[in-house]
Amino acid sequence: MSKQIITVTVNGQPRELAVEPRWTLLETVREQLSLTGSKEGCGTGDCGACSMIVDGKLVTSCLVLAPEADGCEVTTIEGIAPSPGTGNGDLHPVQQAFIDSGGVQCGFCTPGMIMAAKALLDGNPRPTLEDVRLGLAGNLCRCTGYTKIYEAVLAAAERTG
Repeated sequence: MSKQIITVTVNGQPRELAVEPRWTLLETVREQLSLTGSKEGCGTGDCGACSMIVDGKLVTSCLVLAPEADGCEVTTIEGIAPSPGTGNGDLHPVQQAFIDSGGVQCGFCTPGMIMAAKALLDGNPRPTLEDVRLGLAGNLCRCTGYTKIYEAVLAAAERTG
């Protein structure tokens, strides 16, 4: 297959990438940009481990073809905390809340959960527990009963709201 040139802004950095039309956004970000925080859990959009924010909307990047991201703004887990050279190196409030609340177990689902939580809080800075449950419904965790994750999102809302 011949490659197609796309222009995409990833974590604030404009990029020009040569992609095959069948490549997913997840594959492209992981393989071409070495941003490996987003994981492929299922490859069918059911688990949320690959969640990214594209043009302000949460997406399962395993279902987005890379050419569909042409001209888009993409934020991965690596892009939500201040860069070490530009800020004080602190974590994003959602990331810190996950640590503080014990919302991290094996860590495989955590990047997707954090991206879903960030997207939720960007649109609804004062969510209820039910809002949090609905906002994270597309993200699966095999290690936890979700209580600590929900607590983390609500704690992050208190910090940012």
